[in-house]
Amino acid sequence: MSIFFHEQLYRTNAVMAKLKNYPVTICGAGALGANIAENLARSGFDKLTVIDRDRIEERNLSTQPYYRCDVGAFKAKILANNLYRAIGTKVDAKTKELTSANTTQLLKNSQLIIDVFDNSVARQAVKTYAEQLKIPCLHAGLSADYAEVIWNDVYSVPSEVNDDVCDYPLARNLVMLTVAVACEAIVSFIATAEQHNFSITQKDLTVQSLFL
Repeated sequence: MSIFFHEQLYRTNAVMAKLKNYPVTICGAGALGANIAENLARSGFDKLTVIDRDRIEERNLSTQPYYRCDVGAFKAKILANNLYRAIGTKVDAKTKELTSANTTQLLKNSQLIIDVFDNSVARQAVKTYAEQLKIPCLHAGLSADYAEVIWNDVYSVPSEVNDDVCDYPLARNLVMLTVAVACEAIVSFIATAEQHNFSITQKDLTVQSLFL
């Protein structure tokens, strides 16, 4: 029986074949990125790349799929190790800082880019690269009790003021809700080529379509 037995029954064999062979690059392995990578891998994606220069801190453990013994290690490397041990998915882990100077090197061979970086400089570099090469790119971000999942064509990079999401109050439930919405937007795009944008609010547990 396949590891993805239940997902396959829901998605159909044709969709699962698309997901398995679709190269996706996830920019960031924090609260959103690490959980999105895990969710995609456990949904049948087999060609994942994760880019993140950061190391695991103790404060990451409540919202990110890491363990106490991982503190101090590179997020991308640990994420790749964990997913290989869990389901055999080989994630290409890149522990470099993404900048406008190395986007071509780090993002090459990407058929879809997921931007979940926690700073506007890196987000702008991803957005610009995706625009120039006409690569589909989905941005997801959090702020207090609000989140957005927006495709590149209508996405605006936020201000660099108060730019570190680690300084915001952050509920795990908002993280996981945003991850679910982002992953469904990704699967829907691959299956149908349609791009849908969403806003998510924690207090009323509301997911709404955004028409931008």
